[in-house]
Amino acid sequence: MDLKLPKLGEGAESGTVVSILVKEGDRIEQGQTVLELENEKAVAPIPSPSSGTVTKLRVKEGDKVSVGQVIASIEEGEGAAPAAKPAKNTETAPRPVAEKGADAEEAPDKDEEETEELETASSGLAPAASPSIRKMARELGIDLRQVRGSERGGRVALGDLRAYIQRLQKLAFQARTATAEKPAAPAAVSVDFSRWGEVARKPMSQLRATISRRLSESWNAIPHVTQFDEADITVLTELRKKYAAGYENKGARLTLTSFALKAVVAGLKKHPIFNASLDETAQELVFKNYCHIGLAVDTDQGLLVPVIRDVDKKNLLEVSRDVHVLAEKARARKLSLEEMQGGTFTISNQGGIGGAHFTPIINRPEVAILGLGRGAMKAVVKESKIEQRLMLPIAISYDHRVIDGGSAARFIVDLVQAFEGFKDEDVRL
Repeated sequence: MDLKLPKLGEGAESGTVVSILVKEGDRIEQGQTVLELENEKAVAPIPSPSSGTVTKLRVKEGDKVSVGQVIASIEEGEGAAPAAKPAKNTETAPRPVAEKGADAEEAPDKDEEETEELETASSGLAPAASPSIRKMARELGIDLRQVRGSERGGRVALGDLRAYIQRLQKLAFQARTATAEKPAAPAAVSVDFSRWGEVARKPMSQLRATISRRLSESWNAIPHVTQFDEADITVLTELRKKYAAGYENKGARLTLTSFALKAVVAGLKKHPIFNASLDETAQELVFKNYCHIGLAVDTDQGLLVPVIRDVDKKNLLEVSRDVHVLAEKARARKLSLEEMQGGTFTISNQGGIGGAHFTPIINRPEVAILGLGRGAMKAVVKESKIEQRLMLPIAISYDHRVIDGGSAARFIVDLVQAFEGFKDEDVRL
């Protein structure tokens, strides 16, 4: 049997082979990982659906493969579940939404829900339908196997055919509208840099290509504004040093990021617009009743953003454990796609590296991101006296379509107060 690349998840249609864990002639068991595939920012194991012997590897490390592509051939062994045989005359290649017709050819996968409905209506055999319906479908260039019948036994009626055509028209219209509204990108220009000296070229990794694409999309789609301030973290730092050993004894690291997560959650609860998203299709604001905070992690391969779930429902110890576990998984490239999805707000902490204020790019479809720089000792006037305090640079980039400047100023003022307001009872175990 041929082992084909299975569906990788919603909106994921391809990936890059990062490692192959078997070789030709190996005996493998059902569920055993055959290769690891980098998709978006995650590395996913691809298991074998059956036991048997690998007779041929169809891909190599570095290859880009798509869903449905053959990645290996397996000779099934004794006791293995037999592969399902295709129905006679059934196409094995993915079938387009419709085989003929101008509207059908223009209908792309823009409306995922409706496209999925069209695809799942397809089967190997044509459904029952009256001669007049069959004749009409032939004249319109419509494959009845793509039409979901509403009558008994899946029989296709005139209303089903009409609804199918209307869906195709809607998808085609959305595609034309999107194309018309989107300005043409400037043509890429290839420059021969070797004209001026010696150069070296290195292919862009799948991860770097994904980061590049997503940041470009976010920057082009969202009008960014960045608000700056500083927070006095002198007391916070003393609390961290006081309780750090106790946290380590319980398998957690008490870091500035842990405090930042709790400070941000307090701000999101008071200013829910920062925890929202803009549904551009429906022109509605979506307010989320959960706080899943993305944490930008710097790795050797590039920037990864694991998501810490329900930060508002966890104490500082639980949050600190989550930060440590997910950061280690990110650096080892063991994050699943699910662990990087569903965020409502993102924190990018560069304090461990250095630098002060910067302008982080929003992680779309979120509407805001917090950037933290490296704390520095400064002379600060406090109650008419000049004192030496540890000041933390903070920056909030926000989507100006959703958030006004006044709201951003109020949010950052409350955020500063949250950083400066931690007490013993907030940290004590």
